[in-house]
Amino acid sequence: MLDHFIFILEGVPLSLGLTVAALFLGFILALLLTGILTLWENRWQAKIARGFIIFFTGTPLLVQIFLFYTGPGQFTFIRESFLWSLFSEAWFCAILALSLNSAAYTAQLFYGAVKNISKSQWEACLALGMSRFEAMKILIPLALRRALPSYSNEIVLIFKSTSLVQGITLLDIMGRARELTGQTYDSITYYAMAGVIYLAVNVVLIMIAKLMERRALAFEN
Repeated sequence: MLDHFIFILEGVPLSLGLTVAALFLGFILALLLTGILTLWENRWQAKIARGFIIFFTGTPLLVQIFLFYTGPGQFTFIRESFLWSLFSEAWFCAILALSLNSAAYTAQLFYGAVKNISKSQWEACLALGMSRFEAMKILIPLALRRALPSYSNEIVLIFKSTSLVQGITLLDIMGRARELTGQTYDSITYYAMAGVIYLAVNVVLIMIAKLMERRALAFEN
């Protein structure tokens, strides 16, 4: 039983690696989307950004993972290009789906924080002769700091969402638990082990996120 627990535990690096990669790429894309929504609020650029957000927040992540994993292979021009070396890899499709999904939810969060910036703060920056873009460089970091408590939930959600990648053959925590279940037909034991591991890692992630929050919001205390 201990050997089986260690076998499942060996899936943690893959789950954490997917989480870190998805959060990093998702964060960068979310900043870009937030900037587009803020600078071009009523223009076509913002409409495209909103369409992206609606698609990735309105469809199940599992569907997105399977679309990226099984969809590109149906197009000849992708199979015959360098892109196939990426889309044929399950880890790439998993990171892509998780990143885009995280970006959509994070952009909603960040844009909401930007919208909560008081009108007087914008007017003060503009009165100093700043352009709207220059004002954004000052005010958006402030808004992002205040969004950290909510963003910490996204960190936990993405880590838990990595459990879905077992559906495309990746041996993460859930994938290893599923493999053992298929061999022994003891679903309760091995899925319970996976649940305990997810819970333990999430506790650590929450503690790290809370520490980041305290440091980032120290200026308000």
